[in-house]
Parts: sequence; structure tokens; C-alpha cells
Amino acid sequence: MPRAHLSTASVVADAAALADSDGLAAVTISAVARRLGVKPASLYEHVAGLAPLLDGVQILALDEVGERTGAAVAGRSGRDALRGLADAHRDYANTRPGAWAALQRPASSAVAGSPEAARVAGLLLAVVRGFRVPDDDLVHAARLVGATINGFLTLTRAEAFAHRPDSEDASWAAAVDALDRALDSWPERSAP
Repeated sequence: MPRAHLSTASVVADAAALADSDGLAAVTISAVARRLGVKPASLYEHVAGLAPLLDGVQILALDEVGERTGAAVAGRSGRDALRGLADAHRDYANTRPGAWAALQRPASSAVAGSPEAARVAGLLLAVVRGFRVPDDDLVHAARLVGATINGFLTLTRAEAFAHRPDSEDASWAAAVDALDRALDSWPERSAP
């Protein structure tokens, strides 16, 4: 019988907190059980193993990113929405580094098919639709935006920019400005 204070949501939340404090690689069934003060076998009543636990952290992160992004882009379009989307992701990566790292895992079918993933993808596409990007190119433009944001944040987390005295904030603003220009000048498709 499951312990009264444990639930799938509480186990996943604790795993995400562990990832934030000690890194995603520190998340194991044993480590989460120790944090919760239970035996590892007790967790199997709530998660089927490490992969489903990490999927849960990934879905939790998608939910939180979706909430932040939705708030940041609401009522905005074009450059303002793009900046809100980018800053929401950057703020999340800074405040929830372990949960952010979970987003870098290849998505299982459960994660990819989740409402949380659909919401994040939908928000990204909505922002891109605020530019003159042809419908046939929406996915390509969204991938450009996602790759730029994710690449910058991944390099920042790896301290790849630490050896330079230049401001990361200025580089971030320049990257978002470059995305704005790229989306705003996206070429129209020629008629076949």
C-alpha cells in the first residue's frame, strides 16, 4: 500500500528539486528515496523506474515552462512575444537548472505526446505565426527559434562564454534581435 505522504506528483517534484540542487545525473531511485525518507521499493508504487521518473521530471518542466511562457507572451505579438518567450525559457533555465536539464533528454513517446509538450510547442508556433513566415515554413522557423534559445542556454550552463569579458546579457539581447530580424525577413515561398 502506498505511503500516505507519497504520490507520483510528490515523487516527481522531489526528483526535480534534487536535479536542481545536485544535477540531473544525481537523480536515481535510491537518491530520491533517501530524500523522501523511504526505501527505494516504496517509490515503485508511484513510478515504474528511473526512465518514467525522468519522464515525469521532463513533463513537470514542460508544464512550468508552458506556464511561464504563456504568461510572458499573453497579449503580445512579434518582437515582444519573441522576447517574452526567450526570456521565459532563460529565466526557467536559471531558476530550475536541473528541471531545465531534463528538457534536454530525448523525449519518450509519453513526453512527446503529453499535453504539456503540446502547449509549449503551440506557444512557440503561435509566436512564430506573429511574423510573416509562410505556413509551410512554420516548423522550420520554430526549430530555428528553439535551437537558438536552447543552444545559447546550453552553452551558458556549460560556462562556454565564461572566458570572455563581454556581457552575456548583451549577447542574449543580440541573439533575440537576430531571431527577430530572421523571422521578420523570412522569404516568401515561390509558387511552383
